[in-house]
Amino acid sequence: MQSLESGALEPTKSELKGLSFGRRVVRYLPVYGLVILTVLLIGLFSILLPNTFPTMLNLRAIVSDKAIIALLSLGAMIPMAAGRIDLTVGYGIVLWHILAISLQTLLGLPWPIAVAVVVLLGGFTGFLNGFLVEVAKIDSFIATLGTGTVLYALALWHTGGRQMVGLLPDGFYGLSTTFVFGLPITGYYLLAITVVMWVLLEYTPVGRYLYAIGANQRAAQLNGIPTRKYVIGAFVASGTMTALAGVLLAAKLRIGQASVGLEFLLPALVGAFLGSTTIKPGRVNVWGTIIGVAILAVGISGIQQFGGSFWVEPLFNGVTLLIAIGIAGYAQRRKGAVKR
Repeated sequence: MQSLESGALEPTKSELKGLSFGRRVVRYLPVYGLVILTVLLIGLFSILLPNTFPTMLNLRAIVSDKAIIALLSLGAMIPMAAGRIDLTVGYGIVLWHILAISLQTLLGLPWPIAVAVVVLLGGFTGFLNGFLVEVAKIDSFIATLGTGTVLYALALWHTGGRQMVGLLPDGFYGLSTTFVFGLPITGYYLLAITVVMWVLLEYTPVGRYLYAIGANQRAAQLNGIPTRKYVIGAFVASGTMTALAGVLLAAKLRIGQASVGLEFLLPALVGAFLGSTTIKPGRVNVWGTIIGVAILAVGISGIQQFGGSFWVEPLFNGVTLLIAIGIAGYAQRRKGAVKR
């Protein structure tokens, strides 16, 4: 898991001291390169597609489609801050969005109770992942892949390969379909969660401890940080976020089926990995993750409006990830050269 170790590469004051304006710009370019690229893409598509891209309708579509992926990316980045990876963000959402519907249609539970049950189950799954990683000492990639596969199997067993449909309360639908100031309410959920996570990770001991564990767990232990507790907590938070995303997906689709959800795994992980290449390159961070999801959303939306085929989205995800990793590698080499 060395690729997930924390090692932020933003320039320090001592590095910038004595550099000319041009060299400072070059030094900051890897830090904000993805942000600049996102703005340039928005400008380019707005010029080339003036009647469809820079419109409120397109903004609504992007927020509606990508808010759930952004929530999954934020959930995935929490264990990444501690040097772990959680693959259940892609598998878990399959089961959670099905249960959010079936608990109401099959068991007759009120929708607030059904939502609470799903969120609690998501948190418990995260605790199980943390237990497997920290207590059973199973590599996080293997542990979460196994857990995720089990969750997917449970979704197939529960549905029997059929769709879960039924008449659900308007209050449940409103969790995703409500519009506030012309934008889907899911965008406001995302904004609120983003701000809370940013404050926790950047300005509280919780965030500092997670980043310390991700940088060097043994050193964190020697400094008195209860690493096991924080790693398990990171997985619990990730599982809870995944369950919340599943609830919003169910409210949006209004049906539950096991064939829906797995396509979110790659974009969610790509968004989190892209987040480690901007704002604070070298470590995952909240606003970097949002920028990572934003550039995917903007690029895919613009290309599709040009008539791109169905395979454009995975191609764009992969190419963007490779470019971003190249930028981060350049920043690391530049920093090494400055130190030498």
